[in-house]
Amino acid sequence: SSDNQREESIDGQIRECKEFAEKNDIRIIDTYIDRALSAKTDNRPSFQQMIKDSSKGLFDVIIVWKLDRFARNRYDSAHYKNILKKNGVKVISATEAISSGAEGILLESMLEGYAEYYSAELAEKINRGLTENALKCKYNGGSVAFGYMIDDEQHFQINPTLAPVVLNIFNDYISGKTQKEIRDELNNKGLKNANGREFTINNISKILTNRRYVGNYIYKDVVIENGIPTIVPNDVFDKVQEMIAVNKRAPSRHKAVDDYLLTTKLYCGKCKSFMVGESGNARGRRYSYYKCVNTKRNKTCDKKAVKKDWIEDIVIYQVIKFINDDSLIEMLVNKILSIQGKESPMLKSLKKQLSQTDTAIENMLNAIEQGIITKSTKKRLDELEITKENLETEIAKENISHPLLTKEFLYSWFDGFKNFDVNKLKNRKMLIDTFVNSVVLYDDRIDFYFNFKDNAKSLTLSELNTVSDLSSSSPPKLQPPYLVVVFCYGDEQCNRNRLLSMRNNRTAPSIARCGVRLPPSPPK
Repeated sequence: SSDNQREESIDGQIRECKEFAEKNDIRIIDTYIDRALSAKTDNRPSFQQMIKDSSKGLFDVIIVWKLDRFARNRYDSAHYKNILKKNGVKVISATEAISSGAEGILLESMLEGYAEYYSAELAEKINRGLTENALKCKYNGGSVAFGYMIDDEQHFQINPTLAPVVLNIFNDYISGKTQKEIRDELNNKGLKNANGREFTINNISKILTNRRYVGNYIYKDVVIENGIPTIVPNDVFDKVQEMIAVNKRAPSRHKAVDDYLLTTKLYCGKCKSFMVGESGNARGRRYSYYKCVNTKRNKTCDKKAVKKDWIEDIVIYQVIKFINDDSLIEMLVNKILSIQGKESPMLKSLKKQLSQTDTAIENMLNAIEQGIITKSTKKRLDELEITKENLETEIAKENISHPLLTKEFLYSWFDGFKNFDVNKLKNRKMLIDTFVNSVVLYDDRIDFYFNFKDNAKSLTLSELNTVSDLSSSSPPKLQPPYLVVVFCYGDEQCNRNRLLSMRNNRTAPSIARCGVRLPPSPPK
């Protein structure tokens, strides 16, 4: 909860969560509260403790007042829900009616998008005010550059004691002293940096490259020349930049990092365990694969590794085909509309109270018409009118805080995915996280489980080969009819039960099969 939320607001959230738990026969063992901290960041002590505790098997459900209390950006939400999912913990909203079925995943993703939009909109309003300050060359918060100070009108002024130190740093560097030598001299003199600590080489480097010292006011994208007093002449500053460019070492190479988009979603068809990412170098090239954990750890499974790009491209291609199937989109839109049509528990309770209050007012008026008037009649009627007004206000607030997704919005939301550049990593990740429940990889087929149900189809390899349009890392083209891919769509619980059954019985799930098989070794 952020600073601008009152303490009673937090208590109200806790109360509603407890009421939800009681109605649903859930026993609460602990509460995690971050007071005066926004859900925009994951740097929240109690939140991190909750994530840590989830691995101890202490609980299997986390109740939040609203999804935006958990996280206000989709990356954090997906990241931490993935951790909780591995630990067997589910996140439930006390005030948002989200079904536990497959379509609920899509609705939840949309609501998280609303939370992210709200957070971004609020930040935009704040930034607008800060930008106005910047255009007036006013201080906008944060640490003040060494050598400056802020006056009563929030403008930058030269600090007469520290400004000469800044100029000496530039002159010392021009004279041939290293940044390390300059740092040591300053610390030996007992001088402190802008944060009141000893100087570091990083401090010296930032001072030597800070264009504020030549009078540039800088705030994000706003740069105003001569916006603040000058400490270092332009010719001195430019000379230092030339020397730094000459002395600068070649940057070290960044270690390549692979993003395995199907982590926790890709299963081995032989042992039903996860397939995890693995990479290696050979002949000067880097190769990335998915490998069964039992093959990797204890050699108890002989499932061969598959190329990362090969399987990810296939999955992405099938998601894109799904998004472009208007009949499927129409089915999903209708289901989501029916799901969100269910009122939140809080709204339902408020409407019930309003109905009871209206009935009480009607009874009071009937009594007055019949001449039954006492000293407390008017007082009681006034109380009921105030209660009604308060309830109507709360209902209005609840309707605003839980906006109904219109059919037009839903179609627009799905259409947004059609224009995705699927070669961008963040877009690929969003497509898989939003639409893909799990993928089971066999030697002769691939079973897909998407986040919607009541639809199944088979796809031949000749159709699958069109995935080569997706990127240069497409699957190798084999000759049909070697492969038939069976796509199964089902709700999350159904799919998980099927996977558990396969793991325990070592048998294939009861879905449509095709007898045509691939050669023994899948393509690398």
